[in-house]
Amino acid sequence: MTPNQKTYDQPNVDICTCASLRRATRLVTQEYDAALRPAGLRATQFTTLSVLARRGQTRQSELASILGMEGTTLTRNLQPLLKKGWIRVDRDHDQRVRLISLTNAGRQVHVDALPLWQQVQSRFVNEMGHGQWSTLIGGLASTAAIAEER
Repeated sequence: MTPNQKTYDQPNVDICTCASLRRATRLVTQEYDAALRPAGLRATQFTTLSVLARRGQTRQSELASILGMEGTTLTRNLQPLLKKGWIRVDRDHDQRVRLISLTNAGRQVHVDALPLWQQVQSRFVNEMGHGQWSTLIGGLASTAAIAEER
């Protein structure tokens, strides 16, 4: 090594928060996508419909925040739901504000998909054990909160 060359340690991606979360997310998403496929939904779409089913009409900016998405990403993700007639977009009295809500068809596809989601959800909870699953959910919430602090 010459005096001008710098040495550095290679990062251990096995303990990297980002790499670990992304790997787990990809694999878990594949499981939920496979389970929800018979209902014609992807995991991300089911999550969006679930938030709207629980909250009712929601400002698009608030929905983006709940889902942890940039506004442009959410707009792109809402397009298939809008095309299928599962959501509607209205304007608030302030024309800049978009209000997102479920349609009757969206509510029905969500109801139809719920048992499929419950099956894969139960599998993860049961195989992990409720204690470990609860710890995971709490840890993920803490991780998200730290990332939001930036």
